[in-house]
Amino acid sequence: MKDDKRNPRQAGIRPRPVRGALGALSGALAGCAALAVAELVSAWVRPQAGPVVAVGGAAIDRTPAAVKDWAIRHFGTNDKLVLQLGILAVLTLFALALGVLALRYRRAGAGGVLVIGVVGAIAAVGRPDSSGPADAVPSLAGALAGALLLYFLIGRLRPSADRPEATAGHESADRPEATAGTGPDPDEAAGWDRRGFVIAATAAAAASAGAGALGRALGAASGRDAAASREDVVLPVPASPAAPLPKGTQVRVAGVSPFTTPNSAFYRVDTALVVPRVDANTWRLRIHGTGVTRPVTLSFADLLRREAVERDITLTCVSNEVGGPYVGNARWIGVRLADLLAECGVKPPSRGGPADQLVARSVDGMTIGSPVEDVMDGRDALLALGMNGAPLPFEHGFPVRMVVPGLYGYVSACKWIKDIELTTFDAYDPYWVRRGWARKAPVKTQSRIDTPKPFARPEAGTVMVAGVAWAQHRGIDKVEVRVDDGPWQGATLAAEDTRDTWRQWSFPWKATKGGHTLTVRATDRTGALQTERRTRTVPDGASGRHSVVVTVG
Repeated sequence: MKDDKRNPRQAGIRPRPVRGALGALSGALAGCAALAVAELVSAWVRPQAGPVVAVGGAAIDRTPAAVKDWAIRHFGTNDKLVLQLGILAVLTLFALALGVLALRYRRAGAGGVLVIGVVGAIAAVGRPDSSGPADAVPSLAGALAGALLLYFLIGRLRPSADRPEATAGHESADRPEATAGTGPDPDEAAGWDRRGFVIAATAAAAASAGAGALGRALGAASGRDAAASREDVVLPVPASPAAPLPKGTQVRVAGVSPFTTPNSAFYRVDTALVVPRVDANTWRLRIHGTGVTRPVTLSFADLLRREAVERDITLTCVSNEVGGPYVGNARWIGVRLADLLAECGVKPPSRGGPADQLVARSVDGMTIGSPVEDVMDGRDALLALGMNGAPLPFEHGFPVRMVVPGLYGYVSACKWIKDIELTTFDAYDPYWVRRGWARKAPVKTQSRIDTPKPFARPEAGTVMVAGVAWAQHRGIDKVEVRVDDGPWQGATLAAEDTRDTWRQWSFPWKATKGGHTLTVRATDRTGALQTERRTRTVPDGASGRHSVVVTVG
């Protein structure tokens, strides 16, 4: 018997690498279709029910505090983007693998797509902000579409004996008409349906792109009411306006952070992969719980009608490392939270109240616990409606958020707030406490060198060293700078706005050539000196002194 000298393609055998690549491509197309359909369906259900958001949220919920801290430290405000890209990368790898698997086990490959969809559905329904079984629909619908597409595409790549229509075509190839250019496609007769695969793959890619675009458009449309409600907000004239900034609150040194942080530059650290867009017209806030004798549900209009106060308040994130960027100062306008609580019959523990913890709940399921005593001790704890003269940006909690001077954000600054429950620390652990963070977390006394930057190369002579220091609700009384291992020298403090805001400082340094280490420390108004003991952010905020290394030329 003579050896078959024909080309493998002519012999009806596809080279294995090519066939494997086409299988992987089929898996990728199925994965794209699944995500596109899921995004389209989630536009009708709710954006947070999409599989990437749901799985990402579940991943955040189950990530150890130290890992979250690492992600924030290395990726900053891009941590959520990195997480979503990572999820997409993993899903892509699974899709490619399932496509190759389906070449031999067609049903198993399609079933694998369904299993991934079930995982997404479980994640969506299990989220704290889940609206119920409906949240499972986007993941399940997308998985079904992806499984069917993979099953169909793999069918175009299987041997002709497995496809009745291809077998019939192969038999007809022996008829005379087949040689006249009217017969079946040669590749189809040889063992795979090239034309059918190309048509199906192209159509699937186009349909997925269309479904994804339509889903994004519908998602954007669903947020238009919220955007319109924000545009319609007219902030009230404060009955208690913030005092004008004292002259000299901003030092005249290039490179120092502005005293008031613009909204666009204000740090954002939260767990929301999709920023909630809440319609102020339908928003409601419920106040209830232990010791609340007169529960109440308030609308946004109710808050606008109340006496408004305006205050400059510096916020700090507990994830801020020594010298880190997650601190900012803004002018907030809102209503006093203590007044609202008092009207509901709430008393602080020092006056016999049974509740020592205020649990604020966000529309995205976040829970944040604040000490009732701190909220009602006379400090300007606010339900904020505006930020730097404008309604709150969506990223910072529109329509309403909490702002409490002197407490780290994870125990005070609930964004997109919808519910306030009075309870006790013994009875309930909020989101971050369940993950290893401290129940109570007053802001630690800290200072930062803004200029010169680390590894800067200033010229010899007078170099201005400057930055900010903060100890909210205590105030900053002194800032000192040390050059290398020399003595501590007093810096010049800028004028203080209030004890709830940060304070700028400057120090003229007679720089000499060579490498130097500059270190700063602050003393707050209670006399407490910023500690030199270095700790990480977990469980109640970083401590230590900020240093920068420079080389003077």
